[in-house]
Amino acid sequence: MKVLIVLAHPERKSFNGGLVDVAIQQLEMAGHAIDVDDLYADQFDPVERAKHYAHHAFDDDYFYPLNEQRAHYQQNTLPLDVQRELARLEWADLVIFQFPLWWHAQPAILKGWFDRVLVYGGRYTSRMRYDQGYYRGKKAVLSVTTGSPDKAFQPFGRAGNMVHWLWPMHASLYYVGFDVLAPQVSYGIQGGGIRYQDEAALMEHLACCKAAWSSRLVGLSSERPIPFTGWDDWDEEGVLHLTSPLRWRLG
Repeated sequence: MKVLIVLAHPERKSFNGGLVDVAIQQLEMAGHAIDVDDLYADQFDPVERAKHYAHHAFDDDYFYPLNEQRAHYQQNTLPLDVQRELARLEWADLVIFQFPLWWHAQPAILKGWFDRVLVYGGRYTSRMRYDQGYYRGKKAVLSVTTGSPDKAFQPFGRAGNMVHWLWPMHASLYYVGFDVLAPQVSYGIQGGGIRYQDEAALMEHLACCKAAWSSRLVGLSSERPIPFTGWDDWDEEGVLHLTSPLRWRLG
């Protein structure tokens, strides 16, 4: 299996970087091929803007991001950094996104990666979405760290339900066809700010989080994805059919 690890943390020696090292070691031991995509180290520009395109396919006085993405994809003239990222995704069977939860979402550099890399016309169209998405057959998983402990992210916790915070990324990955696996969340990864435990307890906790990730990686390729509805489940307005068993199960 070919595994792409997309790292979105500005410090390679951070705990997030340590989880990348755990993944590399475990996956290589199992015989998998690994590529690490360190967005900060590569100085990936997360801001989609007109200057990324040498010429405008439509209007020189008005920037249409989606139209330019589609036209430049069709002409094979996308920005070189986007072409590089697309080639990495094409190579991979499994993509691991490693990042800290900042302000209840992924870091801006990773959000911008989605904005620029998953190009309209090339990686999604009006019909090439969801269970008909471009990347169907490939798997993706989020490996996320948080500062607050796990109980704070339960449905009635002060930080809110973690399922809700990760939904936008899960939905985006499924939107382009990935089989999305359940996330690996390492809670209570305290940095230089708020502390919930003393140094010794924290070090033990960090070691346990690394061990849990290492253990899960062994069987990651055989895990079943998160279930999503697809085109056959929706009516013309994109609403779950009245006759769908899922409507009654979810209702």
